[in-house]
Amino acid sequence: MAKPEDALSAIAQRRTQSLTDIVRKELERMILSGEIRAGERINEQTLATQLGVSRGPIREATRALERAGLVTSVVNHGSFVRAIEADEAAEIYDLRAVLFGFACSRLAAHMSAEQEAVLGDLLAQMDLAVKKSKATLYYQLNLRFHEQVMNFCGHRRLKETYESLLKEMHLVRQRSLMSAASMRESNAEHAALLAAMTAGDVARARQLGEAHAQGGKRRSFAAGT
Repeated sequence: MAKPEDALSAIAQRRTQSLTDIVRKELERMILSGEIRAGERINEQTLATQLGVSRGPIREATRALERAGLVTSVVNHGSFVRAIEADEAAEIYDLRAVLFGFACSRLAAHMSAEQEAVLGDLLAQMDLAVKKSKATLYYQLNLRFHEQVMNFCGHRRLKETYESLLKEMHLVRQRSLMSAASMRESNAEHAALLAAMTAGDVARARQLGEAHAQGGKRRSFAAGT
């Protein structure tokens, strides 16, 4: 039988882990939204005061985000939001293009009417966001469209690999969809891609999926990433 102090220790550890997870999610949000910018030092004391916690959960959350590729640590200098250089960003975009194109080709081979309706609804919402010049909303809907393609394609390992790139992509990607012209171009690509998948055209869906991801790369670099 476990000793009472063992049970209390386990409960305390669970509470700490839960708090660390909450802090990690908030710190991740601050990084991905640009509230804490690339290259900026993560000030543990300031964040602890801001979030009303001790420095321990901040430190653990920072370590978790370092493992996720969002933070880098420098000995004797602290932890910093990772700054992705242009050549590394290009590699991430290229890999993402291959993965997304493959996912689109798989989905084209078996897309259901229900899946088509979900993607079509997101396409319509993105059109509305473009017309209202709501770049942040468009970006969120765009992420959801891509997420649903990955969910629907029916390949677990592909989805996991793709998602492992997403957080790094967020560090460089949002600014590429800020202009109205970029949003219109991006959603026109979504429309053509959805048409190919709906028609069951596997080869064209793969081609357009890769081209769309490469278009994101071009828009991102044109925006100064």
